[in-house]
Amino acid sequence: MLFDDFRRLLAGAALLAAGLLTGPAAHAGATEPFTDEDIKRTEAEVASMDSLRRFGIAEAPARTEGALRIATYNLMNLFTEDDAGENAEPKPLHELVAVARAIRAIDADILLLQEVGSLGSLEWFRDRFLDGMGYDHAAAPDAGDLRGIRQAVLSRHPITDTQVWPGKELGGVHPELYGTQPNWHAGEPVAFRRSPLRADIAIPDPETGEEATRIITFFVVHHKAGRFSAYWREAEAKALLKLVEEVAEAHPERPVFIAGDFNALATDESVRTYLRAGFHDIFAEHPRDNRVVSHESGRRIDMILANRAALPQVLSEKAFVLGTAARPEGINWRDLPTLPGLASDHYPVVVEKSLRPIRPTGGSSP
Repeated sequence: MLFDDFRRLLAGAALLAAGLLTGPAAHAGATEPFTDEDIKRTEAEVASMDSLRRFGIAEAPARTEGALRIATYNLMNLFTEDDAGENAEPKPLHELVAVARAIRAIDADILLLQEVGSLGSLEWFRDRFLDGMGYDHAAAPDAGDLRGIRQAVLSRHPITDTQVWPGKELGGVHPELYGTQPNWHAGEPVAFRRSPLRADIAIPDPETGEEATRIITFFVVHHKAGRFSAYWREAEAKALLKLVEEVAEAHPERPVFIAGDFNALATDESVRTYLRAGFHDIFAEHPRDNRVVSHESGRRIDMILANRAALPQVLSEKAFVLGTAARPEGINWRDLPTLPGLASDHYPVVVEKSLRPIRPTGGSSP
């Protein structure tokens, strides 16, 4: 780390320790505990930490004319006072500001989000920090997670339908061991840790601009985390594909995307399950370097997968990961839970889809 970066990090840590960034003006909630001046001051502090970016690219490219921009982003605990609990503290103001700054930079038409505390928190965040961006449509149904985090969507286009399957059993039971230790869930039925969210979104006609009957289906995922949870993620992937097949049977030519926090690499079996079923990893042809890393651990675990019906219009070469400030290499989140400039431990992953007429793809689509 450069000396100036280290100096800024220490200065920010001092502010946090002194309560100047986590005092009464730092937490979100319906009571609006901070002012416009608090936000303005925090925006300047967040901007000063840009040099702590380690992964992704520094600036979002300009949008492609006539294309739909889609992004997935794990917001890392978007809780407010209204839905905070023992394991869900309100997200600090500097993190809210940093998340909003990243969202404004990528300027996506459709945001597929993870770790949202409630629909109320999402709408409050949108109205307070994303005013004027056109995200008139929002969804964040309960995913059945014990900590309360949900998958969510913010969209400039109408969300015509949503569906979740909290607690849905996936077949089989949890093994006796979790790695080398006893498994807390041993013998229990394997179920979705957090239900995926299906969202159907109506896309406008590129010629008239009017909302059309063309629908894109998105499945927003946040698969089970943990080194020894591979069996769980694999069960979730297989179950989700059955839900995707229901869409394909009813709408064979419909574009479908699976996006979110997979908590797995593209080479892991859970992701390969999707690839073998005909989904395509948008970053498959991109160089394997820090520009496509999506998590501060140095891994690419946040992805956007497209089915065969969607792929011809996907502008894969335009896909990118926007980097934001990260903890310095070697510093654990337990030792430094947050820092000025930190938005999330994940980064937004972005792709564009052309709105030109769909070309025949041949064969059936998953």
